[in-house]
Amino acid sequence: MPRPYRTLDDLPQTLAVFPLTGALLLPRGNLPLNVFEPRYLAMVDDAIASSRLIGMIQPSEPEERTLKPALSQVGCAGRITGFKETEDNRYLITLTGLCRFRVASEIAAETAYRQVVPDYSAFAGDLVVDEQSDFPRDRLIAALKDYLTRRDLKADWRSVINAPAETLVNALAMLCPFDPAEKQAILEAPGWNERVATLVALLEMSGATPEGGLVN
Repeated sequence: MPRPYRTLDDLPQTLAVFPLTGALLLPRGNLPLNVFEPRYLAMVDDAIASSRLIGMIQPSEPEERTLKPALSQVGCAGRITGFKETEDNRYLITLTGLCRFRVASEIAAETAYRQVVPDYSAFAGDLVVDEQSDFPRDRLIAALKDYLTRRDLKADWRSVINAPAETLVNALAMLCPFDPAEKQAILEAPGWNERVATLVALLEMSGATPEGGLVN
């Protein structure tokens, strides 16, 4: 039976982290991952044997420059909700986002993968589904159409029109090819309304430039 993570006290006080540039996990979002490095295979094994939680976080500096890049200050804890092992010894997993965290400190762990002390206190609201009564669906759809048209991309518009607000926002935020800094801005938006506003602003501003990115 799934563990009920109803309060911050239910969340672990140490957390294995998977630093990955361009990867965004949001509360109640689903992130598929193809895991093949030995240290992250070990991390998944250990997570499954314990809390089944992994923290997704972006490095704050290019990974090719150092073996241990600095981490962004904010990540998101996710529960392994899907798992498949391939014949060539990879893991195909799905993480479902639970709660964001701020990195209080990094542990000098003996494991090959990195671990942190997470501070969830600023994000207690992530464990509660917002009412989402003022969702600007029409504005978001208009911005998305322009964004996709400029990139010659297509969407399942029936799903976009009918999807629950949070499902739609999470999917667009996680799947649209925003740059890492833009994805981090979405992640760090304090609450639901700010997250929606950030997503819409990025779609509108990126739609104005074929290369994407923020307009100065």
